[in-house]
Amino acid sequence: MSPNSVLQYLGGSKKSERYFLFALAGIQFTHILDFMIMMPLGPQFISAFQINTHQFGLLISSYTFAAAIAGVFATYYIDRFERRKLLLSLYIAFTLATLACGLATSYETLFLARALAGVFGGILGSLVQTIVADVIPFERRGKAIGTVMAAFSVSTVAGVPLSLFLANHISFLGWRAPFIFIALLASLIFWLGYQFIPSIAGHLAHKADGNRFRQIYRLVVQRDHLIAFCFMALIMLTGFSVIPYIALYFTMNVGVPDAYISLVYLFGGIASLLSSRYIGSLADRYGKKRTFRALAILSLVPIIVTTNLVPVPIWLVLINSTAFFILVSGRMIPAMAMVSQVIEPKNRGTFMSLIGSVQMLGSGIASVIAGMVITISPGGQIEHYNRVGYGAVLCGLLTFWLVGKIHPYRAPANQPPS
Repeated sequence: MSPNSVLQYLGGSKKSERYFLFALAGIQFTHILDFMIMMPLGPQFISAFQINTHQFGLLISSYTFAAAIAGVFATYYIDRFERRKLLLSLYIAFTLATLACGLATSYETLFLARALAGVFGGILGSLVQTIVADVIPFERRGKAIGTVMAAFSVSTVAGVPLSLFLANHISFLGWRAPFIFIALLASLIFWLGYQFIPSIAGHLAHKADGNRFRQIYRLVVQRDHLIAFCFMALIMLTGFSVIPYIALYFTMNVGVPDAYISLVYLFGGIASLLSSRYIGSLADRYGKKRTFRALAILSLVPIIVTTNLVPVPIWLVLINSTAFFILVSGRMIPAMAMVSQVIEPKNRGTFMSLIGSVQMLGSGIASVIAGMVITISPGGQIEHYNRVGYGAVLCGLLTFWLVGKIHPYRAPANQPPS
């Protein structure tokens, strides 16, 4: 089907569009959960493998760096295949790689399995965003992206706490349990996607001529595209220099018991789930740029508080961490809506794959740099986390400035619309 045909298919009823978006959100949910579960399991990995914070940062970044490299290679083929078939094929490979994580027997084998999961998961993320941008009109895209990105919230509401519960209570599996759980869940979501995601092939009508490498190079070096890449990289540096070490800092410095860490993700996830569609609606109503700027400034407050937090009652920890989840994740909704409109439709798959690579590369660099700055004192406390927070604030302020330079694609006057 072409994008217009897909719209007609979905336009038959609101129920059809809901199932379509729900299937995409389910795919997003599992690959985001697969990435996120590493962070609250940090104390268990450090104990099980006898590693330090830098090695833990490398374990997280093995996923993100592999996803970034895979996203670059994906630009050669992502717009040459029908979207549905490519999406479901990658999802099968991702499911198997996640299962391999649960079967890993050492730090090295887990590192390799995480890299494989990143190869497939990273491309899945950008492909889902591409499909939404292909099918949903720009004036409704903020709400649609909010629906799909609610997968992040659901993963924190249900996925992370449940995964932590499994890791803590299935003693013979321990940290392996969450990965096996994700692989089983992904098998069910594959069936859902097979049933409700239609064929999307309208982009195949645009035949690309000439050297593919030269085409991608021209796409990358365009000024508007470079600005979009820098913008997304800074967004990821703002969040992912802080996020991977929250559980470690809360348990080691703030005194939050391990059993309460799941509450941080549960409360934050529920709040993000409730707010994501609302943020998408605000972006559609008041403008993506204005909404992003408001969220970017507000998000700096919980970032500073999180990285400078001292032992306080758990209810204060939860208020701050919940605000962190709402605002830091909420920025992505208007940001992705704006970035998806920078490129002409026929090259959107290639461009969004590169955006996905930039996101993964940015988050991987952020976690590695933060892991090098942060140390564990002889007394068992995290040190220099506040420095990471100040760097995150600087990156956040840069996104506030740079978003003003993000502009939608306009076809030349002598070029017919795609």
